[in-house]
Amino acid sequence: MLLIRNAKVYSPDFLGVRDVFVAGGKVCCIRERIDLEDCLPVEVIDGQGCVLLPGFIDNHVHILGGGGEGGYRTRTPELSLSTMIEAGVTTVVGCIGTDGVTRRMENLVAKAKGLKEEGVSCFIYTGSYDVPVRTLLGDIRTDMLMIEEVIGVGEIAVADHRSSLPTFDELARILSDARVGGMLSGKAGIVNVHLGDGAQMLDLLEEIKEKTPLPTYHFVPTHMNRNPELFERGITYAKNGGNVDFTTSSFTAFTDLGEIKCSKSLRRMLDAGVPVERITFSSDGQGSLPVFNSAGEMTGLQVGKMNSLFEEVKDAVVEENIPLETAVRVITSNDADLLKLPKKGRIREGNDADLVLADENSLSIRTVISLGQVMMRDGEHIVKGTFE
Repeated sequence: MLLIRNAKVYSPDFLGVRDVFVAGGKVCCIRERIDLEDCLPVEVIDGQGCVLLPGFIDNHVHILGGGGEGGYRTRTPELSLSTMIEAGVTTVVGCIGTDGVTRRMENLVAKAKGLKEEGVSCFIYTGSYDVPVRTLLGDIRTDMLMIEEVIGVGEIAVADHRSSLPTFDELARILSDARVGGMLSGKAGIVNVHLGDGAQMLDLLEEIKEKTPLPTYHFVPTHMNRNPELFERGITYAKNGGNVDFTTSSFTAFTDLGEIKCSKSLRRMLDAGVPVERITFSSDGQGSLPVFNSAGEMTGLQVGKMNSLFEEVKDAVVEENIPLETAVRVITSNDADLLKLPKKGRIREGNDADLVLADENSLSIRTVISLGQVMMRDGEHIVKGTFE
């Protein structure tokens, strides 16, 4: 049992200074004052001078590692528990990217289950860049119904020289299977779509919306801040009811090529009239971030960082003057709604006790609680990964 005292609570709506009582892995009570120390063996955490936020949700992470575009030695390392906790992330969605051969669904399911055993929440997409989709049990619907962790499909690559160049019919069938699989399993049925630099951009997604009865809100196109042209298309796409996801991991070579910083992307989307509920951030953590020249040869490589997720939210608050209760939605409640995780993304009674306590002034992460367990306190790791 935990009692967090005197924190400024953002649910993400601002609730004021509150005490929050946690027991059995759930948020049990939120009040102006809760007195339990005299009658219950409760651990007290002082939240004075801090903001209390919902545990962050990262909807696109290469939990097995990614890469390999420059040969075997460029395969990136898999996700560790400490990396996740330091970033304030308590719920992660794992995916496979370019390499669907040496990283397979069997590995992805096992890694997800391992992270869950270590104390966090983990879901996955079935498949990879490849079309036809390489599933575990034979098809998308079966994976969604029979594998607890599978909540959708991805990451399906379009407009990218590493993709399988899926056709209209192929992508429409994937969307249909994900939707029906979601209906039958009570899951989100997400199709996570990797957008590359190709001129095609969102053409396939928009054509499916125009020519089929399939609701395209199941699509989550990511890397939408990759270049100015794709970003501008994304504004129209989102204003017409689509979802857009921005990648927070970046480095100089990408921004030099026109990538738009996530905090600025959020500001520009909001100014353009896009509802904040249509926008999410993801880190692409542990994924490879390769740079290719005009001949398609890799000239540089970095690794996605999960801690970039909240860094961009902080920059949205500090540099773009976006209220914290608005900015933090793109890594909490918006993801929970998109992924159909009703017990995640909000601090409210009955929800999972996934909580982040951050300094009110610097917004530096101090304490992280996952499913009611203190994973990091005052910057010190209490729980580490099995082999850390």
